[in-house]
Amino acid sequence: MFNTISGIFNIADLRKKIVFTLGMIILFRLGAYIPVAGIDAARLATLFGKGNILGFLDLFTGGALMRFSIFALGIVPYINASIIIQLLTVVIPHLEELSKEGDAGRKQIASYTRYLTVAIAGFQALGMSFWLKGAMLDGYSFIFFLAGTIVALTAGSTLIMWFSELITENGIGNGASLLIFAGIVARIPAYVAQTVTLVRGGASIVGVIILLASFLLMIMAIVIVQEGQRRIQVQYAKRIVGRKMYGGQTTYIPLRINQGGVIPIIFASSVLLFPATIAQFIQHPLMQKMAGLISPSGLLYMPFFFFLIFFFTYFYTAITFNPTELAENIKKYGGFISGIRPGKPTATYLEYVITRLTLVGALFLAMVAIVPTIVEGVTHITSFQGLGSTALLIVVGVAMDLVRQIETHLVTRQYEGLLA
Repeated sequence: MFNTISGIFNIADLRKKIVFTLGMIILFRLGAYIPVAGIDAARLATLFGKGNILGFLDLFTGGALMRFSIFALGIVPYINASIIIQLLTVVIPHLEELSKEGDAGRKQIASYTRYLTVAIAGFQALGMSFWLKGAMLDGYSFIFFLAGTIVALTAGSTLIMWFSELITENGIGNGASLLIFAGIVARIPAYVAQTVTLVRGGASIVGVIILLASFLLMIMAIVIVQEGQRRIQVQYAKRIVGRKMYGGQTTYIPLRINQGGVIPIIFASSVLLFPATIAQFIQHPLMQKMAGLISPSGLLYMPFFFFLIFFFTYFYTAITFNPTELAENIKKYGGFISGIRPGKPTATYLEYVITRLTLVGALFLAMVAIVPTIVEGVTHITSFQGLGSTALLIVVGVAMDLVRQIETHLVTRQYEGLLA
């Protein structure tokens, strides 16, 4: 294991990627401590002490929102923009054509995503400015506060978007996922400190043990499901091209239980947070009630969360897995699935299998989402309330994806895997 870790830094290309990624994460964390001008820290802390949805949103920013730093919006505007563009790609012919034009089309879609990110960030910054009017420093002009906040938060969100794209292109792992991962992990020491305070204040140690044991069991279940796959055997017939014989071999198609990985849970959380956050910024009784209903402790949060998890699990699988194209490629190279005719019957079979697997994956994600809430209700230990199923799925999923990518680099250079 130690030889493998040392081997990572002996590979120049992999070492550069890891160092670059760590550098971007450090810059991301430094930006979380640069405050926006004009805010009274004591008044801001009072707002977050009310247990509203902003405390949950702060988890995705690694504490930047609670400090009201230039990175207070985090990566959420970029994720929301990506979701909107992907949904529009399905219904708008022009975007669908661009998605099929290779690198040039993807670059154009990426540009649209960036412009939409800036627009969403500006809109959220505007709403946040009005909502935080009561937390301004005494004697500070609201006009200057409004202008400064919109510029600072929009620029900060754009900078985070740039960091995530740089990590994806030049680092290792998915940039957006890694930045969310870094923000969540940065909050864990605070949760541990809160738990120690609760225990010293008379909280049950048995309750803490039960909570930690439930987290451990969930991590094990997440790893098992994330790594689980259905292997469909494909046989290739022998064929002669010129004087050479090709084929005659057997391989398999690995279909994962959770085809979308951690992406559906990130998308579902971001979509659910966006209207709840906007509703809370609007000072109206009806909107405040709505914000309470769809907050993490609200009555409608779990039903909506379940629905969005199912939707994005199937949606992401549909846009990343094309059974018709896969069936045509198998037929093109003389392959077939035992008992299934090549062509359309193969595509129908693959679609049937992936639909059933996706159902299992979506049910797992949805069931895991309610476990922390149930355990917290039984143990009355709320110090890890922010580190719920959403955060746990993201942390474990991103960590596994990161290890998998590092192992890929190691295997190509004849090193043993990290988990060997």
